[in-house]
Amino acid sequence: MTSATEHLDALTRVIADFPGPGIRFRDLTPVFADAEALVSVADALSAPFAGSYDIVAGVEARGFALAAATAARTGHGLLLVRKAGKLPGETLRESYALEYGEATLEVHVGQLAPGTRVLLVDDVLATGGTLGAAQALIERAGWVLAGTAVVLELDGLGGREQLAPRDVLALQKV
Repeated sequence: MTSATEHLDALTRVIADFPGPGIRFRDLTPVFADAEALVSVADALSAPFAGSYDIVAGVEARGFALAAATAARTGHGLLLVRKAGKLPGETLRESYALEYGEATLEVHVGQLAPGTRVLLVDDVLATGGTLGAAQALIERAGWVLAGTAVVLELDGLGGREQLAPRDVLALQKV
C-alpha cells in the first residue's frame, strides 16, 4: 500500500513560472484524478483527528475536493466555506487581505448547531490568509475548530506563524 506522501511525490506536478515568473506551482490535480492517491491523502488528512470532529469543512475551491473525499471516507458531512456571493440566504462573512486587495469567505448562518466540531481541510497553506479567515469564520459561527489539515505547506511564506497559536497538520512541507 502506497502512503499519501509517496503518492504526492509521484503524482504532484511542479510547473515552473506559473502563475508568474519565479513561482513553482504544485499541481495536485493528478493526485485528485488517481483514486488510490485521493483515498490515501483523505485518510492521512483525517487520521490524526479521528473522533474529535463532527463535520469536515473545505475551502473553495480545491479544498472542496479534499474535504468531500475526507468526509465520504470518514462518514461525516461536508461544510462548504465559499467565496463571497456564492451562497443564497443569510451568511456570516470573514474578509482577509490579499497581496493586492481583499477577499471574503462565507458560510450559512445556522447551518450547524452551536458547538459542532469542525475539521478544516484545504490543499495548500501559503501565507495563511485564506485558512486564517476560514478558521475565524468557523469560530465566529459558534462552532469549534477541531483541527486544520492541508496537503502542502509552502515553507518560508509565514503561513504557520500567521495561524498561531492554532496548529496545522501538513502532509508535506515544500
